[in-house]
Amino acid sequence: MKQAGINVTPRTMKRWLVGTQRPNNANLEKIDRAYWMFRRQNVAKYLLKRLNSRGGTRVEIHPLDQSRVLVPRQRVLEYRKLNIRHWDAIVNAWAKGDSRMLDDAWIDQMVELGSQWGKYEYVTSVGFSA
Repeated sequence: MKQAGINVTPRTMKRWLVGTQRPNNANLEKIDRAYWMFRRQNVAKYLLKRLNSRGGTRVEIHPLDQSRVLVPRQRVLEYRKLNIRHWDAIVNAWAKGDSRMLDDAWIDQMVELGSQWGKYEYVTSVGFSA
């Protein structure tokens, strides 16, 4: 809570917890940010362990939806598979919420696809299946 900039007395914190007082809007925003930061850090630890186990995790990269792209400008994109052996940079960037660092970490992995890596440089999401 202190890292999130929430500086209240123990008495105020107790009132919040028992429900006799509600945090103001500024503190609610700080509490929400603190929750998501803490959650990302915990999820990141789990993801790193799972994704790096047994030599990495195979990723399926599906072509983007080009239905809104004019036909002459559409590119031929094929479905690709890639085994990412070290997820540390990707997961750490995600946990920090640093989109620039995440972009760089993703590109570092995509170059493994060879000369056509640029076709798979931009993604809108990465999903995991249990």
